[in-house]
Amino acid sequence: MAAEAQGSELVKVVVLLAAGVVAVPIFKRIGLGSVLGYLAAGLAIGPFGLGLFAESQAILHVAELGVVMFLFLIGLEMRPSHLWSLRREIFGLGSVQILACSAAMTGVGLLFGFPPVVAFIGAMGFVLTSTAIVMQILGERGDLALPRGQRIVSILLFEDLLIVPLLALVALMAPADAVADGAARSRWADIGVALAALATLLAAGIWLLNPLFRLLAAAKAREVMTAAALLVVLGAALLMQVGGLSMAMGAFLAGVLLSESTFRHQLEADVEPFRGILLGLFFLSVGMSLDLRVVAANWPLIVGGVLILMLTKAVCIYGVARALKSCHTEALDRAVLMAQGGEFAFVLFSAAVGARLLDAETGANLTAIVVLSMALTPIAILLLRRLAPKAALSLEGVDEPNGLSGSVLLVGFGRFGQVVCQSLLARGVEVSIIDTDVDMIQSAQSFGFKVYYGDGTRLDVLHASGADTAQLIAICIDDRAAATTTVQLVRHQFPQAKVLARSFDREHALELVNAGVDLQVRETFESAMRFGEAALVELGVPADEASEVVADIRRRDAERFELELVGGTRAGVPLLYGNMQQTPLIAPKPRAGAAGAEAPAAGPAS
Repeated sequence: MAAEAQGSELVKVVVLLAAGVVAVPIFKRIGLGSVLGYLAAGLAIGPFGLGLFAESQAILHVAELGVVMFLFLIGLEMRPSHLWSLRREIFGLGSVQILACSAAMTGVGLLFGFPPVVAFIGAMGFVLTSTAIVMQILGERGDLALPRGQRIVSILLFEDLLIVPLLALVALMAPADAVADGAARSRWADIGVALAALATLLAAGIWLLNPLFRLLAAAKAREVMTAAALLVVLGAALLMQVGGLSMAMGAFLAGVLLSESTFRHQLEADVEPFRGILLGLFFLSVGMSLDLRVVAANWPLIVGGVLILMLTKAVCIYGVARALKSCHTEALDRAVLMAQGGEFAFVLFSAAVGARLLDAETGANLTAIVVLSMALTPIAILLLRRLAPKAALSLEGVDEPNGLSGSVLLVGFGRFGQVVCQSLLARGVEVSIIDTDVDMIQSAQSFGFKVYYGDGTRLDVLHASGADTAQLIAICIDDRAAATTTVQLVRHQFPQAKVLARSFDREHALELVNAGVDLQVRETFESAMRFGEAALVELGVPADEASEVVADIRRRDAERFELELVGGTRAGVPLLYGNMQQTPLIAPKPRAGAAGAEAPAAGPAS
């Protein structure tokens, strides 16, 4: 019997992993994101789908550890000084947004006919945005470190702090007999335990954790370091839970306390795999908890509640953001991203049902509204990205070319163009530079470079940039199609100038030579040649011999390139030369009737 029970549990683990492995790639492939994939997979295998799991709440309690570990990793990135610099966003922006949203959504609850207490609890549950969903989406977009991402993180932190007074408020509003039956300790004792737990965590973080990790590092046992990292995260979460506080907030504080530790990166590497798996499990369990029977029985209330509450919250968030000087694009993005309820709403509703402030049916309806809002958030973000008009490009502080002149016109000032420019400026050459990346142009100005905003594929921009009088036009664009177009345009319109261009691979080099470029340089060829030469030297080959080997490779590669231009095909050189796809550093223009010696085959196109 024990073996059968173990086999049954193993089947559940396999089903959970399979659901995520199958659903997430499909949903990411069609552009709906990983969060919605997990939610859909959870709904499919849960008690209201295929029925493979009968109890989703048990999985949800375990999966909440994913959120806990996520907050620990965020805390590792939040040094105390950085957290202090965000105090206005956390307590200012966060409090204003929460007050506006809670007031508006309480009014919505009253319009739906709920009693004031029920309307308030429902509104406050919906105010608590899903930290897991928002953090996951911000991470996938790479926005966590950006100012707009930091502002959202600040609001989420304040909302996580808000769960503590909300739970205390639920206890205060509970009927006297409910408090007498359910409370084992006085409210003052609860407050004392919470403060003691917080003080213990702070003391351990300041005086205990770093010495502990130094001791374990000296033991040189990697598995013990991993165990210690998990101990810190789970121990901090447990301490906060015992104190009646948020587990996620405890893990976050532990991360902050270790953010300046020399072991920070090791801790991050140890916790990250567990965080990813458990966070995915959390989304799966949220999908399982959506009771389709409740939705079917009360669909007008639930569907209407989801749409109206999400719209109300989004409007309030947008209004607050605009009132506090955020631009339209950032305010709209924040409004859509944070328009859902969150996982802490489940805790609040459960406490309210236990305190007899909500009946079981109302609690189920409110839970279904929150879960549906979480599921709709990735779809809303996708619709915003596809339907919202693109923000107009701001050229504030950036000049456009007008009547420029110089010996050289440099088109494209990325990494490649910057290195090229250094050689020219070192010899006192007068260079005019244009690019279309506004952020890069503004950054270049801080280093003393004057870069103008201009698109090299436009003839009028080239005229204004001084292409008519330039002796040389260097095309260093990080865009293959745009580089070829610019070469063709320059070759026909400005014949007095020599045309040099950056190429990307062998096929692109052929395009540029056929377009009339005077010289093309493949962006990685020379660095790869020098790397190979250095590798030979490190292996004991004499430096002169290594240099000869590299020179021979360059010569034969140039011969193959010339042969392909004259008699080969676009797909490759004649069969005689195999599938050689190398590109020479500098490819000359084709000479009629060129021929070359047979050379050995090489690797794929690059």
